[in-house]
Amino acid sequence: LQLPVSGLFAQALWVQDAQTRLPIARVLIYNTSRTASTLTNAEGKAVLSMFAATDTLIFQHPAYETRKIPFQKIGEMQGKILLATSFIDLNEVIVSANRWEEKKNEIPNRISQITRKDILLENPPTAADMLAESHDVFVQKSQLGGGSPMIRGFAANRVLLVVDGVRMNNAIYRSGNLQNILQADVNSIQNAEIIFGPGTNIYGSDALGGVMDIYLLSPKLYETKRWEAHGNVYGRMGSAAFEKTVHTDVNVANNSWGFLTSISLTDFDDLRMGSHPDNNYQRPEYVVTSNILDSIVPNSHPNVQKFSGYSQLNFLQKIKHKFNNYSKLTLGLYYSATSDVPRYDRLTQYSGGHLKYAQWYYQPQSWFMSRAALSLLKKRKAYNRALLVIAYQKIQEGRNDRKYRDPWLRKRKETVAVYSAYATFNKQLSASQNIYYGFSFDANQVNSAGRKENIHTGEQVPAASRYPDGGTQTFHTGLYVSYKKNMQKAPLTLLSGIRFTLAALSSQFADTNYYHLPYMRISLFNQALTGSFGIVYRPAHWQFRINLSSGFRAPNLDDVAKIFDSEPGNVVVPNENLKPEYLYNTELGFARSLQNKTDLEITFFYSYLYHALVRRNFQLNGRDSIVYDGELSRVQAMVNAGYATIYGISFATDISLFPHWGLRAKITYIQGNDDEGFALRHVPPVYGNAALVFQKNKINLFCSVNFNGQISYNA
Repeated sequence: LQLPVSGLFAQALWVQDAQTRLPIARVLIYNTSRTASTLTNAEGKAVLSMFAATDTLIFQHPAYETRKIPFQKIGEMQGKILLATSFIDLNEVIVSANRWEEKKNEIPNRISQITRKDILLENPPTAADMLAESHDVFVQKSQLGGGSPMIRGFAANRVLLVVDGVRMNNAIYRSGNLQNILQADVNSIQNAEIIFGPGTNIYGSDALGGVMDIYLLSPKLYETKRWEAHGNVYGRMGSAAFEKTVHTDVNVANNSWGFLTSISLTDFDDLRMGSHPDNNYQRPEYVVTSNILDSIVPNSHPNVQKFSGYSQLNFLQKIKHKFNNYSKLTLGLYYSATSDVPRYDRLTQYSGGHLKYAQWYYQPQSWFMSRAALSLLKKRKAYNRALLVIAYQKIQEGRNDRKYRDPWLRKRKETVAVYSAYATFNKQLSASQNIYYGFSFDANQVNSAGRKENIHTGEQVPAASRYPDGGTQTFHTGLYVSYKKNMQKAPLTLLSGIRFTLAALSSQFADTNYYHLPYMRISLFNQALTGSFGIVYRPAHWQFRINLSSGFRAPNLDDVAKIFDSEPGNVVVPNENLKPEYLYNTELGFARSLQNKTDLEITFFYSYLYHALVRRNFQLNGRDSIVYDGELSRVQAMVNAGYATIYGISFATDISLFPHWGLRAKITYIQGNDDEGFALRHVPPVYGNAALVFQKNKINLFCSVNFNGQISYNA
């Protein structure tokens, strides 16, 4: 008596990554005679009822090595098929280009993916480090609790951060360096995509340099009504900052309901630099406060960056309900909170021959978001697919600083409420034509307050706030449409789009006694029309692409109405006459795959920034200098300069040297100047990475080198 193989594994199998054991979706499974085939689903599962017991099955996925397995042997493997990663992957799937799943080789602009597998392999401590380890983004850190991504010469409020389809950029995103990327828990990221160049058509204002589109873990539904639970628990320690991280995530689901909970807790001690540093970057001394008296003491370990550590908590809860095969509802709660985060670069400033500050730290920063997303996949007259999202965010952040032997600790705090609604639709006009359209709405309410506290007596007095103390309201809303056509007689794709956006800001000053401003209210109203047109040509083993696009950024509250010291001796004041800045971008790229042995991609870009918002000398009430924080400071403000140009090239290659061995390399070169010849502050030096990789079954080893050029301190 011989039992059928189907009795051993119920005519189904699961395909997983050989190293991470994560499920692989969209694996093509077919027999050698090509008479039957199927695809794995999002859980890596495929039903095999269409195959015969005598078949040999072929498992094929563009990111993995092809594998052949006799049908009879699948039962011996308990229905679990492991695929090894391929070095060459030209046809990977992209999710976010038009907010819908598309093939990468049909997109005219450059997009870089970071997968869950990449994150588990690199094991970065924060989301900022995750982006840096992609080697496509340059990340700046002013302190250990920081990380400001730079994309094509833009950073901060000129690049857009999106989490689960919701824009994170808010009214107080500054033009300097930001650390808001840390709010996304790297341990809970499912995948991320970096879209290079203007992303205004889909995402609206701020997406000049590019978009960082991050997707967090989501509940996985199973095939039957039976409830199943799966989870992960792990810990990590890092020596450089004595990092301690613990993480857990649990997925409980059946075929219609899914619940996912994720928690991460991270603690960083003071960062220790390398044992052979430049003496200019050591920490020879620091300030301690004892019995209410500040003293400067020598650092017995000058390579330790005293007072740089911090801790962070992240929490994620999602609920998914599948109504039927055509509609799903996902609810999410997101929370991130830090301890005090020392501003290390300010703590190392000197004035009058001694350290300038006794204290300078960001107050505990928190981010809360609630989100609801409804996915509709049933074909209608107006759409084939629709996604409706509403979200609410509350952000709290603040800054505390006190000068050396000054008893007054200045405290400034901001609270931002963000209300968002998005709708995006995809209508398939024919087998080769698609139209994408939608709208977005974001409203911000900002409250800002300031006070001083005497550390000796506890007395508290009012102080100037960072932003207008009467409150600020902003809104952005826009409509967009894009069209995509795959030519039937040639491997050619055309993609074009247009967007119309309205942006408004209203800010009130309740008290101008601190700076004697000549106005009590600032109001702005702007509108913008932007568009894009791209072509992708794909002859055998090649991809050629060209993309023309425009983007814009409306001035936000941080541009218009902030008062702060940008650097010693300068103070930035409000400017009520700002206009949007516009970017016009051209991108050329090509990729070549040689017999699955070498993958090469080169991209050229040129960007022209018009009405660029830059910091320049200014006057307040006819004066070019005012007393700020007890010092006579040069008045500056954000103004619309004439223009700026940025151009660059990126190069990436994957080379399969011999079985299981490969070489990977990336390098990026960018140059940028404004119309007065000044270098743009967020254009990094040349940077890149090279790595030798070994992959076999469950083993993945790599030896890599990161490199970058230098910028002279006096440049």
